[in-house]
Amino acid sequence: MAKNQWGPLAKQLWGLAIAQGVLAILFGVLALFWPGLTVALLIVLFGVFVLVWGIVGVIVGLASLGTNKFWWLELLFSVLAVGLAVYLLRNPVAAAAIFVFFIGLTFLVRGVVDLLEGLFDADRTSDDRIFSILAGAIGIIAGIITLLYPVSAGLAVVWVVGLYAVLYGSLVIAFAFRAQKDLK
Repeated sequence: MAKNQWGPLAKQLWGLAIAQGVLAILFGVLALFWPGLTVALLIVLFGVFVLVWGIVGVIVGLASLGTNKFWWLELLFSVLAVGLAVYLLRNPVAAAAIFVFFIGLTFLVRGVVDLLEGLFDADRTSDDRIFSILAGAIGIIAGIITLLYPVSAGLAVVWVVGLYAVLYGSLVIAFAFRAQKDLK
């Protein structure tokens, strides 16, 4: 019989896996049924993360004055991070809009690159070229839709994340129960 992948820690990790799965499902349900709250919470958490990151960086930059020739770069970046964090925490709606804008821009640029490769890269097989052209068209369409309808696109992103979290959490719980059964 195959051994459990967790080895001797299986009994202790089983409970942690269940907790992880339950938390993922709860987060997923929250994202699916209260997407606005989920986005706001994520923006606030990210803002706090960037704020702490920036403050620690300022301290490190000042502490390395004289010992590191790039102390000023650390300090500059960290001050900018603190400023960004304050902006995110004071303007969560703008932060969400910027996030969705970058998603749309990424889709659009990736789509253009794929389309150009499919149309003009003579070293590719015809199947590869067709795949690139289709991927490019999908990327361009997704980018345009995201940029034209940012609220709907942002909501869709939250729903996809929520659905993923519910499915992932369910799989983690199923795996944990199977692993626990293998211990007996």
